Amino acid sequence: MSSPGNNEKRPTAVRHEVLTWLVLAAAFAYLPRNAVGVAESTIREDLGLTLQQSGWFMSAFFWSYALCQVPSGLVAQKFGTRIALPVFAFGWSAAAFGIGVAPAFLVLILAQLVMGVAQAGLFPAATVSVGNWISLARRSIACGLLAAGMQVGAIAASGLTGRLIEPIGWRWVFVIYAIPGILLAAAVFRFFRDKPENHPRVNEAELAVIQRGKEKDSDPNSGRADLASWLAIAANPSIWFLCGQQICRAAGYMFFASWFPTFLQETRGVSVANSGYLQGLVLAGSLTGAILGGTITDWIWRKTGSLRVSRGGVGAAALVVCAGLILGAWFVKSVAVAATLLAVGAFMAALAGPAGYTSAIDIGGQRVPQVFGLMNMSGNLAAAASPALVGFLFTKTENWNLILLIFAAVYFAGAICWVFVKPERKVG
Repeated sequence: MSSPGNNEKRPTAVRHEVLTWLVLAAAFAYLPRNAVGVAESTIREDLGLTLQQSGWFMSAFFWSYALCQVPSGLVAQKFGTRIALPVFAFGWSAAAFGIGVAPAFLVLILAQLVMGVAQAGLFPAATVSVGNWISLARRSIACGLLAAGMQVGAIAASGLTGRLIEPIGWRWVFVIYAIPGILLAAAVFRFFRDKPENHPRVNEAELAVIQRGKEKDSDPNSGRADLASWLAIAANPSIWFLCGQQICRAAGYMFFASWFPTFLQETRGVSVANSGYLQGLVLAGSLTGAILGGTITDWIWRKTGSLRVSRGGVGAAALVVCAGLILGAWFVKSVAVAATLLAVGAFMAALAGPAGYTSAIDIGGQRVPQVFGLMNMSGNLAAAASPALVGFLFTKTENWNLILLIFAAVYFAGAICWVFVKPERKVG
């Protein structure tokens, strides 16, 4: 039996609980967010929308989500994740309910805009918490688990939405998806703390584990969002290329998250329910890639000690392979083979995700909310434009295969951006 003294030397595991809350938040946020893609054709038919209107409906979330990344991130930095996250969660839950009761197109747009504002601060707040609670040697796997949480929610939305729409209708689906966020809001406010030193159950041994390898000036809560800070960010070329790879990954991901079920329905004759399951297969590839990407990135960093190799090397290689697999699916007519190629492609794209999130923490230092917010804003502006652009291109060309080819090129451009990212150079 261990003595009290020996137990005190053993690190507590509160940091793992904190990470669990953040992962759950990501999963719950993606439930209503990704249900829209599966329900799109049903909502369009029920409300008499055009294909172009559906494109704007799916895009609306990402405009407000993108534009509010930096301000919402700064709100999270000012008030702390414990206060900000419950507010955000309640907001996106209210928006999901709004979609469920929407009588017309304009109400759908308004609900999507509100959901975007509410979810905008989630991941800047989460990365600040990762910087506060997770050691340098485990940051990538933590970011990978956050990305995995997104995919768990997305996969659940794809599978459940396709199955639930027929028996209960799309409106009740969105009303039900509002519930988890409300429960999360109450739980986070009760159990979460912004910093490990403020948590009553964190012992000195766990504090030592968390601080291992961190620089003294790297507290992500200590930076100021003044003019000098923004000038320093603007003067760092790595940040711009980091934004570039995020733009490419986000635009590509949105094809899978929004139009992919419709793509299957209209080019392969797949039913609404089965298109949801096949979208779930692709998103399962993203889930696996996010977890494995974080593990690989951390492992390479521990072996090489090089942030550039462990971040940029993984990111570039993964996106090159992703582009090749999507290009391969362009030539395939079989639903099963094409879906498999795209699932592995989504896996490779997700493999690059933790490298991007961790690079934002590495480069950001004291300015993580600004750097991560700028990166995520860039990506989500692309995500906002992507569904509407796909709708426009299809209206003009009526060629889904051409659209697939374009997304292969987009992912390859993302790989090129990674060559110029230098995560070892912090914002000055």
